[in-house]
Amino acid sequence: MLTWSIPILILGFLSIILWFWAIIDINRSNFKEPKHKGLFLFMVLITPIIGSIIYFQMKKG
Repeated sequence: MLTWSIPILILGFLSIILWFWAIIDINRSNFKEPKHKGLFLFMVLITPIIGSIIYFQMKKG
């Protein structure tokens, strides 16, 4: 039981960092259309981990 608690805590901490990083990056970024900023922000707030990953993948492309 104790052996699984450390990796779960690390994954939880990393997911919270990814979530905050995505929110900060969305607010700092300039989008071609303002509605994209709201859409990405909504997506990241509703689905934190998957939304953050999708945002960063689409940002690179």
